[in-house]
Amino acid sequence: MASIPLKVYRVSEEYKDLPLPTYMTSGSAGMDVYAAVKAPLIIEPMSSALVPTNLKIELPQGFEAQIRPRSGIALRSKIILPNSPGTIDSDYRGEIKIIMLNLGKENFIVNRGDRIAQMVITEYKRAEWRESISLKKTERDEGGFGSTGVSLSGESEERSDRTGQLRE
Repeated sequence: MASIPLKVYRVSEEYKDLPLPTYMTSGSAGMDVYAAVKAPLIIEPMSSALVPTNLKIELPQGFEAQIRPRSGIALRSKIILPNSPGTIDSDYRGEIKIIMLNLGKENFIVNRGDRIAQMVITEYKRAEWRESISLKKTERDEGGFGSTGVSLSGESEERSDRTGQLRE
């Protein structure tokens, strides 16, 4: 797999002991991102916090960095990233900070060096809009919001009782 070189700048030497974003396995798509906090940061239930990473990056044009949640934190602690995936554009040069929201019932503590999110570097294409008076028909057409069903049989979400009778 090809890699692209990325420039990274540490905002403060105080956190030079923290690793740069790191792929944890050879098959990882995302790099773990580390919290650059001086003291433990407490995120109370139903509250959010902006967690610094001490990193600024320079992405090539045509690339973005997506910030995504870590599944284990989401499952165990009910911590989500409300703007997930967050996008870091190629022309942004500010510090990367992670918005963390605690949906759990207990305080969540972020410690210095905790792996708080994942970063995925992706290439993208820009769109050029062309207005039209019609669109090509498809099998799905305008069906959305559950129109393809939830079960293997493809039953509609409208079927709610065990007899398969449609709810009125």
